[in-house]
Amino acid sequence: MSFQQGLSGLNAAAKNLDVIGNNVSNASTVGFKQSQAQFADVYANSLTGAGGSSIGIGVKVAQVAQQFTQGNITSTNNPLDMAINGGGFFRMDNGGEIAYQRNGQFQLDKNGYIVNPTGGKLTGYTANASGVLSTGAPAPLAINTADLTPQATSEVNAVLNLDSTGTALPAASFDMNDPTTYHSSTAASVYDSLGNQHTLQTYYVKTAAGTWNVYAASDGTPIPAAGTPVSTLTFNGSGALTGGGQFTVTAPVTTGANPITAAFDFTGTTQFGSAFSVNTLNQDGYTSGRLAGFNIGADGTILGRYTNGQSAVLGQVVLANFANPNGLQQMGNNLWTETATSGTPLVGTPDSGGLGVLQSSAVEDSNVDLTAELVNMITAQRVYQANAQTIKSQDAVLQTLVNLR
Repeated sequence: MSFQQGLSGLNAAAKNLDVIGNNVSNASTVGFKQSQAQFADVYANSLTGAGGSSIGIGVKVAQVAQQFTQGNITSTNNPLDMAINGGGFFRMDNGGEIAYQRNGQFQLDKNGYIVNPTGGKLTGYTANASGVLSTGAPAPLAINTADLTPQATSEVNAVLNLDSTGTALPAASFDMNDPTTYHSSTAASVYDSLGNQHTLQTYYVKTAAGTWNVYAASDGTPIPAAGTPVSTLTFNGSGALTGGGQFTVTAPVTTGANPITAAFDFTGTTQFGSAFSVNTLNQDGYTSGRLAGFNIGADGTILGRYTNGQSAVLGQVVLANFANPNGLQQMGNNLWTETATSGTPLVGTPDSGGLGVLQSSAVEDSNVDLTAELVNMITAQRVYQANAQTIKSQDAVLQTLVNLR
């Protein structure tokens, strides 16, 4: 009798409706991956092997397979939200237990850790105070909100043009307070070891053809002493710098910080018959700064921006991928865990080794296609009705047999 086939068909259609219903209910779940019920036919075993005219005894659910296709990317206003465009999973630390997710909705907890809505901590490579990443084992990522330590100026790079048409002046006549005793000057803001700002001035006096004395002052005080040059720049007949372009200036400070020792580099400076100009004048020091914001790059690097105009690496998000993602075990709350079937996780930085890239201030939508699911629901309903009809028909046949006299 075909009651068994019809009953297995009813069960299979009901399971299919369950899968479709779960897909539809999660159509708005960020990072959700839709599932598909896959079926297999069933045949009875025979002691002598299956014959050519064997009749199947129904259907069974072979597996419920998730479809790890890419969902749409939607922009958000949260800088901690991240969407994976491509393969891979976020690696989460749930109290020591490692889990994986595609949902990129994150926030900061009271300790500064990047966490998901259930409190799991996002893992990656942490950075020290100097912004150097520790690329060993991934660890929970935290946003360090401490002030950025000031850096004393150690280098000053200057590219100038000194006017070759200037009239040579006696070196002994230089007086920083008398503009008639020098040809031109520059001023650069430099910083001591405590982050205090100072003004380092340089003065240029042409003493002979192709020869210029350089004098310096810090906050209006001559260094090393009044009337003593810190270097002499020499130029050839083509106006190119030939000597004196690299020298060191030590400026004492009165703020309790260490003296400022700056190495000047005038490489590229010229002496042409045109007006004095400053093409480049920069230095490597800065004052302390507070964290003003941060952004996450496509490679997972978390870059902090500070109020002093500097930036520093705060960490790097890592992703994990598997040889067989369908072997992962679903744990709920948008999480999966590895199994023997999935294989071991392959951990790496985004945009490397087949892993996708990250897009910050965005999330990956569910990959459920509602239109397709509603059509599948109608099909599953018709299948259920057809299997019920086979049972009804078999019942009528059996009733006929019972009524024979």
